[in-house]
Amino acid sequence: MKILIETDPALSETEVVIRCASPDEDVSRLLAAIQATDRKLTGIRDDATFIIERRDVLYVESVDKKAFIYTKDGCYESPLRLFELEERLGSSGFVRTGKSSLVNLRHVRSIKPDMNGRLILTLSNAEKQIVSRQYAVNIKERLGVK
Repeated sequence: MKILIETDPALSETEVVIRCASPDEDVSRLLAAIQATDRKLTGIRDDATFIIERRDVLYVESVDKKAFIYTKDGCYESPLRLFELEERLGSSGFVRTGKSSLVNLRHVRSIKPDMNGRLILTLSNAEKQIVSRQYAVNIKERLGVK
C-alpha cells in the first residue's frame, strides 16, 4: 500500500481519496477506520443538544437503561444505548470497564490494582473508575500493563 499526503492551504476541510484496482476487504477496513475518526456524538443537557467530539469523552455510563456521556465540561444524556455507543466508539480507544460503563483509554492517567482482581483507573480529570475483574485483563492488555 502506498500512502501519500498532500497539503493544500486552500482546502477548508480534509479530503481523503482512496485509489485501488478494485475494493477489497483491506479497502473496506481502511474506509471504516477513516469514517470512525470523523463521527461525532450528540448529547442532551438542559434541553439543548450538543455535538461532542470523541476525543473529549472521558467515559460513558448507563443508569436505568439511559446512557450518559461524561466530558471535562460535564455530563450529557445520549439518545443511544450503551451497546450502540460501544459499537461506535470501540475502534476509537474505548473499552468496557463493567456491565454499565465504557472508558476512553486516552484519558487514563494511572492504573492501580484493587481487591478481588479489580482495577482502579484514574482519568485525566482525576476521577476514578472501577474496572470489574471480568474486564481487567483486557484493559491491562490494551494499556500494555502486566
